[in-house]
Amino acid sequence: MNSVRIFLCGIVMVCGALLVGPLLAQTKDVFAFIPAGGRTLFAQVVASHPPADELQAILTGKRTQVEWISYLRGKTRNVTALQRLSEQELLTLADYLSFNMPLASGHGPADLAKADLTKALPPDGRDFALERCQGCHIITVVITQVRPVPAWLGTMNKPSHSRIKLSREQREALASYLVLNGGIPIDQVPEELRAGGASY
Repeated sequence: MNSVRIFLCGIVMVCGALLVGPLLAQTKDVFAFIPAGGRTLFAQVVASHPPADELQAILTGKRTQVEWISYLRGKTRNVTALQRLSEQELLTLADYLSFNMPLASGHGPADLAKADLTKALPPDGRDFALERCQGCHIITVVITQVRPVPAWLGTMNKPSHSRIKLSREQREALASYLVLNGGIPIDQVPEELRAGGASY
């Protein structure tokens, strides 16, 4: 029975890849309705050329999500890119920083200035959702749900999801991102992504 389930999931993953591939080729921003993740938001902050000492303080800081929120709010005068973030984006950025800072050595302000930020910065919850969740079902199933972190982690720890290659911390980052940014109303989802419903 378990081998049948694995086989069927494999078939669904292949079919999903075959269906999603052409869809991505047709339009690059079909997923634009999904809020930006922390990696994208942090890349925007870095690209705005904040003062080097402010960027260094972020890159070397170790804080909880709540501590990062307070810290970032206190830095909006010196780091003008933070002023352009909505409250939800600020919370998403703080959440991302709580999982990923401090960055490993070799990722200082000068290094990031020269780097392709999409590769230099760790992936965020949005990245994980798009890369890992669509193997067996359409992204709508994930992004339209309103669930607490324990419920998301419970689903991710089920046998059908435990094979997904994400570390414990990456699963927690994905769950946290979905709590902050999930629950998107179905009418905000592009019609071509509405098939498949929004429940497990």
